[in-house]
Amino acid sequence: MQKIPVRYIIEAPKEPGFSGGFSMRSLEDLMEGQDMLQELHRHSFYYVLVLEKATGSHSIDFVPYPVKDNAVFFMRPGQIHQLFLKEDSRGYLLHFTEDFYAPIEASAKQVLRHAATRNYFPMEEVQFQRLLQVLAIIHREYREKQERYKQAIKSAMDIFFLELLRQDNKQTTAEHPEYMQERLDELLELIERHVSVHKQVAFYASKMHLSPFQLNTVTKMLLGKSSSALINEMIILEARRQLLATSNQVNQIAAMLGYEDVSYFIRFFKKHTGFSPEVFRSNHR
Repeated sequence: MQKIPVRYIIEAPKEPGFSGGFSMRSLEDLMEGQDMLQELHRHSFYYVLVLEKATGSHSIDFVPYPVKDNAVFFMRPGQIHQLFLKEDSRGYLLHFTEDFYAPIEASAKQVLRHAATRNYFPMEEVQFQRLLQVLAIIHREYREKQERYKQAIKSAMDIFFLELLRQDNKQTTAEHPEYMQERLDELLELIERHVSVHKQVAFYASKMHLSPFQLNTVTKMLLGKSSSALINEMIILEARRQLLATSNQVNQIAAMLGYEDVSYFIRFFKKHTGFSPEVFRSNHR
């Protein structure tokens, strides 16, 4: 069975001591005056692309985003994307694992979790420059590796993600209390981790110490849909990833997603997309 290409953080000889948990490069150094073209793949780590100046194209989980100046892309492990950047693009590319950046404080963990629910952060020039100041500190610590540099990097990352969320125009309002947003972020993380095995709302409600009714209240208030609809969306998303990024047979994809009855999976997929899996693959490739 073919797997979607996965990229890992590889520890470079000149960058010892990170155990493959963190890397940071300027786009100028990384691209060396050439265009960057990355075919469809996924990562085992968090991926942060900071664009000070850029032209090109970028799609994440089949959603196309504008590539322009003063923007940040943030991807969770497991998402898939395609990226093209022109040679004169400027900015930074950061990779880090959960093991490397694991905030101790609950509030910092929630900031990361909330930021990870969005993939694209366009910004005004003044706002973006504040982020660049923080990134310059991280880059310097990463290159110089002075005493307690890892702690300095993690502390600066705390500030980076907090600044990122401050620029989020969709940040929680009085109509969407912070508690509700925290529960939704937690639910999204759990679904992405367990959906191939667990597809019932009751499972996720139990993991979060809520009743199914309470969980449905959260998703309906913030997303306008039931928890079961959200679960189904995540199943369809992973099915689409597999159909378009691999050559696996439909029965293999169904089994990977936890469906023993292939016919049921095909009906489920067609109900939510309007196409059978094979027709969907043919049309979108």
